Amino acid sequence: MKVGYFAPLPPAPTGVADYAYRLLPELRRFGAIEVNASRADVCLYHLGNNQLHREIYRLALERPGVVVLHDAVLHHFFLGALDRRRYIEEFVYNYGEWARWLAERLWEDRARSAQDPRYFRYPMLRRIAEVSRAVIVHNPAAARMVREHCPGARVVEMPFPVWTPAPPPEYELVRWRKQAGLGLRTVLFGVFGHLRESKRLGAVLRAWREAQRAGAPAALVVAGRFQSEELERAVAPLLEGVIRAERLSDAEFWKLVAACDVIVNLRYPSAGETSGVGMTAMGLGKAVIVSATEETSSLPADACLRIEPGIGEQASLVEHMIWLAAFPGHAREIGQRAAAWVREHHAPQRVAEQYWTLLRGVK
Repeated sequence: MKVGYFAPLPPAPTGVADYAYRLLPELRRFGAIEVNASRADVCLYHLGNNQLHREIYRLALERPGVVVLHDAVLHHFFLGALDRRRYIEEFVYNYGEWARWLAERLWEDRARSAQDPRYFRYPMLRRIAEVSRAVIVHNPAAARMVREHCPGARVVEMPFPVWTPAPPPEYELVRWRKQAGLGLRTVLFGVFGHLRESKRLGAVLRAWREAQRAGAPAALVVAGRFQSEELERAVAPLLEGVIRAERLSDAEFWKLVAACDVIVNLRYPSAGETSGVGMTAMGLGKAVIVSATEETSSLPADACLRIEPGIGEQASLVEHMIWLAAFPGHAREIGQRAAAWVREHHAPQRVAEQYWTLLRGVK
């Protein structure tokens, strides 16, 4: 059996590219894989919600195979890929003629799509779910979204493979923290990855300042590039005193994660995605704070910390920061349980075997 493999690959600036690149050699342990194959017994397509996936989406419709939905909400993909007329027709195809007026309104308001919850309520998955031989997802929210759009779709919820980088020597972390001016008792919180509105950075920054005013020995690092100038301008006044790291190599990125005590990995509105940064941080033994959404509902309750989205989000985050800064041993215990869970359930070799079993069995 030969598998055709379609995905953005490095240096494409997306976590999907890193995932697809690392999964490739794991799958090749089981059989023949050809990237961008013109002919194959079955094709595996990696889909996300940005324009790097435009050609892959087209091919997945023309030559149906197995689709991996890295983002179950493809709405933003269509906003960027289609003109007004085709966007409205695609929306109507998904939700019926009665929704045409809503499609027109959403098109006119599309500048707000990065943070407006309306765009996350309509994943627009019907067409790809109807034609695909199977759809792979990584969390219960994504599975539900696919089934709502196509009740007859074959949906497979598969563990997210986690490639845990080797942690740097302890002396390097101690040296970095000293150079950053952190005290021995300072608890370092970190936000990592592409900085979008949905990562709740404003709420994190305000909560950190409140925790500091309450006397918590807490520092904050924000690593990653802003995905919009509007968000960067909005949070600029709150970044004073924050450790910023924008352009990092892969090794530098994970060294910084390793230097942190707690990772703040909020997502709201969420798009049916599973965070690679969050999962890898758990694999590194970090306490990770996540949004309490359906996407994170399968994470063990004792191996992460959940913050309810909404009006109480910031206040809850302040309480968690004060508590973890006062009792850092609790963060270490949570991180240890997270690492054990990731090792048991998310080993790449184990997940690749599940991939291959599915690929062999599709009709």
